[in-house]
Order: sequence, then structure tokens, then C-alpha cells
Amino acid sequence: MAEKKKRIFEIIQIGSSGDFLSRLCDAMITVAILLNLFIAIFDTFDVSANYENELYILETITVVGFTVEYALRFWTAEYLYPDLAEWKARGRYAVSFNAIIDLLSFLPFYLPVIFPGGIVAFRMFRIIRILRLFRINAYYDALNVIGDVLKRKRDQIMSSIFIILVLMVASSLCMYGLEHEAQPDVFQNAFSAFWWAVSTLLTVGYGDIYPVTMAGRFFGIVITFLGVGMVAIPTGILSAGFVEQYTMLKNSMDYLMEEELKFIRLKVGENHPWENQKVMDLPLPPGLILAVIQREGDTIVPRGDTAICSGDSIVLGAEGGSGDIGITLKEIVLQQRHPWVGYAIKDLDISRQTLIVMIRREGKAIIPTGSTVMRENDAVFVYSKKNIADAQKITI
Repeated sequence: MAEKKKRIFEIIQIGSSGDFLSRLCDAMITVAILLNLFIAIFDTFDVSANYENELYILETITVVGFTVEYALRFWTAEYLYPDLAEWKARGRYAVSFNAIIDLLSFLPFYLPVIFPGGIVAFRMFRIIRILRLFRINAYYDALNVIGDVLKRKRDQIMSSIFIILVLMVASSLCMYGLEHEAQPDVFQNAFSAFWWAVSTLLTVGYGDIYPVTMAGRFFGIVITFLGVGMVAIPTGILSAGFVEQYTMLKNSMDYLMEEELKFIRLKVGENHPWENQKVMDLPLPPGLILAVIQREGDTIVPRGDTAICSGDSIVLGAEGGSGDIGITLKEIVLQQRHPWVGYAIKDLDISRQTLIVMIRREGKAIIPTGSTVMRENDAVFVYSKKNIADAQKITI
């Protein structure tokens, strides 16, 4: 049950490219969000009355999907917060930003059923489901870049916005002083002038308020030019931020590819050469590290005096350098009438340039020796410069 629960958690989380079910779940949630938004918009047209039943059925399906997703996320919250107890993890998830958005996206749909008297008011609350669009940002890396840029450049953006606000207030007070006597009904107070400053500095220019005096028009020209420059400042900051973010992502990926660590798991059984030895005494070659030890469900970060016990699972890591040369192996699955079945490796008629590296038999890996007998359904990994029939190439 625990494995199934963890698998459900992996599926409903943001999927990796190699997890088909998880990526399919992401796509279905995205489609449901867009359908729900379409229903909210289409419902404002008069023609929607002709499709009331169809829209209600479609909305019900999407809302039920949102409800199931929320329930599954709440149920598997312990894997989202592995450092907390199960009930604390669920509480942490329930008050998180994403969980609140999820809850608000479907809760107004059920409120008229619980409280029939407030059906009209609750239908207005259902517009909150547009907040669900924020969740789409979590499913696509390209959209995540926007949030990362805004977070990294928030100080510069806030500074530029502060400068624009100061300029708006100053220009509104100046324009009020220049135009109030000529247009007392238009520039009634500083707020009326502030509306003009906003529409001018942000280059909107509605034309409902404009100066008529010579001094006011000259000042308006100056403010218009300043507005173009001021609005360009946040744009330039965001543009530079996007360039920096993509450059940083590219450099980090290049670095990760150069400094990638490769891990393997080793099971220590009885009479294993490492049993009862201390980590400091293990004959590990240079470049190989003992990352963690898994013992009876616990994960142990090893120290030099940590002793290896029978039944431990040891995770070893090795550095991979940029100068590593790829090796192409060939995998052969031995069928019933394959000429190798039933013969020991030393008796096989194979070339000296052909080397059997490993055999996978019934889910277990076997390091072959000359006396290893080949069996039906064995997956044999071979290094050879010659072509081998029915072999699948694997590059490592």
C-alpha cells in the first residue's frame, strides 16, 4: 500500500519526461483548467442558455477532477514534506498557497448544494476558479522562468516603480498648479491631475483630460517623453533578467553534465568481504565515495568509524568527467533455440574481441565467469566490435 501511495504521489506531481503517467496527469489537469475557464467566459454570453445542460455536465466533470486531485494531494502530503509527521504534513499542505488555490477552484461549486439559499451569491464566488490558472505555471518550465526572473529582479523592479510613482505625484501637482485656473472643472484637485499623469506617463493617453494652456502643454510634452523612458526601465530590467536566467540555466546544465555523479546500490550479505568493516578501512578506489547506508528502513550518513553490517544496502557514487568515453554494449535476449542456451561461456564459439559483461536473469544481475551456463530468457550484455544478430545497442 505504501508503494502504491508513493506512486500516486509521483503521478500527481509535476512529471518528468520519462514518466508517461505523470506527464499525462499534468496534461489532463491543464486541459481541465482551460475548460473550466472557457465555461466561466462562455457563461457570460446569452447563447450559453442554449447549452446550459452541456456546460453543467462539463463543469461537473472538471470540478470532480479537481476535487479528486486535491484529495490525493492531501492524502500523499507526507511525501511532499518527508521531514514532518503525517498529520503535520497534511496540515502544512492545507495552508499552502497551491492548496488554497486548489480548494477555492472547486469549493464554490459545492456551496449552493450545502446552502441552497445563497445560490446567486455563490455563483459569483465561482469566478475564483480563474485562480486555478496559477497552477499551470507549475507544470511548465518556460512559465517558471517568469516567476524566477521576477523574484531575482524584485528589488530593481520595485525601485523603478517607486521612481515612476514619485514622478506621477510630482507631475500631477505641477499640472494642477498650471491648469486649475484655466480648467477648474477638469483639474478639480490633485487626484484629477494624478489621473492625467497616469494616462500620460504610461503612454495610454485616453484624451479625457488634457492641458489647454501653453505652459501646461509644454509640461505635458516633457512628461510624455519622461514617461516613455520611465516605462522602459522595468522592461529593460525584465529583458536583462530573462537573458541572465537562461544563461545561468545553460551554464548550470553544462556544469552538471561535467560534474555528474553516478550512483549504484550494493547489498551486503552474509560473508561479504565488507561485513563488519569500518568505512575508513574499505578498499575504495580513488573517485569512488560511499554516499549513504540504508539499514532496516533508516538512512545513515556514514562516518569513518561507521561499521558495515550484514543486510545493509550501500549506495556508492562515482564522479563522471567530461572526458569519459562512451561504451556501446549489445543486449541479447536468449530465446528457446538460441545456440548459446545450455552452454557455459568458456564453451561458446565467440570471437576473442567479444566479451560478455553481465547477465540479467529473473531480475538479478550476474557477473559471469567462464563456467556460467547460459539459460533461456537470459538478457546478455556483450561488448563486441562485430555485428551480432538480434542485438540491441546500449550506450553507457
